[in-house]
Amino acid sequence: MRIKLISCEVFTREVCWAIARSPNEVSVEFLPKGLHDLGAPRMFARIREIFEAVDETKYDAVAMGYGLCNNGLVGLAARTIPVVIPRAHDCIALFLGSKERYLDAFNANPATYYLTSGWIERSAPDAQLSQFSIKEQLGMNMTWEELVEKYGEDNAEYLWDQLVDHAKHYNRLGYIEMGVEPDSRFEEFAKARAQEKKWRFEKMRGDLSLIRRLVDGDWNEEDFLVIQPGYKLATRHDASIVEALPAE
Repeated sequence: MRIKLISCEVFTREVCWAIARSPNEVSVEFLPKGLHDLGAPRMFARIREIFEAVDETKYDAVAMGYGLCNNGLVGLAARTIPVVIPRAHDCIALFLGSKERYLDAFNANPATYYLTSGWIERSAPDAQLSQFSIKEQLGMNMTWEELVEKYGEDNAEYLWDQLVDHAKHYNRLGYIEMGVEPDSRFEEFAKARAQEKKWRFEKMRGDLSLIRRLVDGDWNEEDFLVIQPGYKLATRHDASIVEALPAE
């Protein structure tokens, strides 16, 4: 099978590992992690641009290395070949191997901030994308001093508390080790971040099975949505997460 994979770059190490072992011919295109910060309309527009540039005569299917990701893929329509997407709310489910394991982890510790090697090494903002990010538009990238200068101290205190100081929402850092890391540098970085934020650190075992099955073409209905030509991606408010509806 010939597969075109369009993936977020946070999966670079894991996807390359899986492609090297896949029986299929997989061509991959990685997109910047910063697309997530643009908001759903801008993210969707960028992904659709890349998607529609694919020469579908060369492939049997297009696979998406994304979860639902804040609805950034909603409305993506299959053209002449099927489009495949994991049933996952976001990338953490792909790193943990299933939407069920992610839900269990969330219910057990909802105040967890997750890191992987991809999130760590791809954390530098894309200069072209950052100017359009929601963080930039709302002032979430400002320092305390910049907020005070622009809005006054009372307003700055409120904005800092609501938009900038995300640390208050977390008490635990979950470092997901995928088994493709070259050494301990990423774990040490995660430990240092947890210590800096005064969060509890916990190393978690990752699971490559969803990513591997995505590139292997092992698309069971429970874990993957296969969108046939003439249908588009839509959300569902239940355990299946996504569904295919007739395209307009």
